[in-house]
Amino acid sequence: MKHLFLVRHAKSSWADDQLSDRDRPLNARGQSQLPPLGKALKSAGAFEGDIYSSDATRALATLEGVLPETIQPARCHSRSELYTFDYRRLLDWLEQRGDEARILLVGHNPALLELAQWLLKQPPEQLPTASFIHIRLPVTHWHQLDRGNGKLVMLLTPAEFSYAHFSRKLKKKARTDGDNPAKDIPAALHHQLQRVRQLEQGVIVGLDDEFLHEYRIAIRRSRAIAESVQEVTGDKALARAVKTLKRHANATGPLRDLHVFLQDLPALCGDNHEIQAALQVWVGREAASRHQKLVKRLTGKRYRDSMEQWLNLIDSRKFHKLAATLSPKDIRKAVERRIKWFNRRTAELMHTSPDDDIHRLRKQLKRIRYLMELDAKTWKGELKLLKARQQLYGRFQDLHVQIELLGQFQQAAPEVLPAALAGIRQTLEDRKADARRQILALGGLDGAPL
Repeated sequence: MKHLFLVRHAKSSWADDQLSDRDRPLNARGQSQLPPLGKALKSAGAFEGDIYSSDATRALATLEGVLPETIQPARCHSRSELYTFDYRRLLDWLEQRGDEARILLVGHNPALLELAQWLLKQPPEQLPTASFIHIRLPVTHWHQLDRGNGKLVMLLTPAEFSYAHFSRKLKKKARTDGDNPAKDIPAALHHQLQRVRQLEQGVIVGLDDEFLHEYRIAIRRSRAIAESVQEVTGDKALARAVKTLKRHANATGPLRDLHVFLQDLPALCGDNHEIQAALQVWVGREAASRHQKLVKRLTGKRYRDSMEQWLNLIDSRKFHKLAATLSPKDIRKAVERRIKWFNRRTAELMHTSPDDDIHRLRKQLKRIRYLMELDAKTWKGELKLLKARQQLYGRFQDLHVQIELLGQFQQAAPEVLPAALAGIRQTLEDRKADARRQILALGGLDGAPL
């Protein structure tokens, strides 16, 4: 069995028309593609075999930018014959390889894409810059290559392994004027559903945490808008849809919490690299397990059916009529009810109150905010204050979860530096206590628009 990784060089520059094609460098966008491409290649095991590159400047710069520091220079080879746009020359070169089980080749289109199309029964149609194809070949020797006998293991593009490149030209919100709920609310929900479907592949690939973060935002924003409409109208079908969206959002929570903990670990552990390494291994293992469960969910029939049902609902005439019934007066009454509940619970809050009391207030803040956003012009000033308050409540919840995760680690590995873990736990407890004091000092919300 042989494994072939075909890597198209990153985006190159055409700024200097005095340069030959072979000498063209990478442009700024190409340079930005290299770190996520290197991470994706490493995750796929592409660096475990021999590594070859065209001798063109842009190909060599791509290889240099993606190589892990642990790779020995002797394993990397630059070949002038790989600077070609004819797949038949690449095929001839491959058939002359020796006993290498795995080959990574950085080269050029159309040669790379056409080689993949020759090797695969169901070939890809495109191979953008900074993308790669992993092909498994059922042969003992490279000279046994045959048309259509390869199997596609994966094809990954920057839009699938890098959120920054995925989002380059996409809008996060629908373009609405806020004056016509019958038009604006369905448009906003359509836009969020489109984002959910676009983000799913990046979540499944799992190489950039930002995909999951943005997916959660899109799902939760959809739920919040629907919940707000349901609260004002009392529609039962919408209530069922809200519950489904809530389940989808909740399914992402544990993985998101692990991502945040991983990001915070270096600052928490300070110079204690041993405890940091131990925690990173444990959190990484837990995150991999959670990611596997989430992928199973997102690729399952039940999830796909629920998304189709959600689309049918927001496309329905009934939903458009519901949206049309919303008035600023209705929205204001719903906001006032929520604020009254929030203020009553806030007045009951004490330094000794359970963390769950603050968690419930945090969720209520989100509901108030999303209700206000149905009439954003009226509540513009209040929304700014709410978003700032939400960040504080959200930080409190993150600290609560991280203390719980630290406890789970201690149960799994009680022998690992208990004194250091106690110090980290105390730091988290102190930060949570400070966040609680700030929350208590804020008091309730003013119910009048600013």
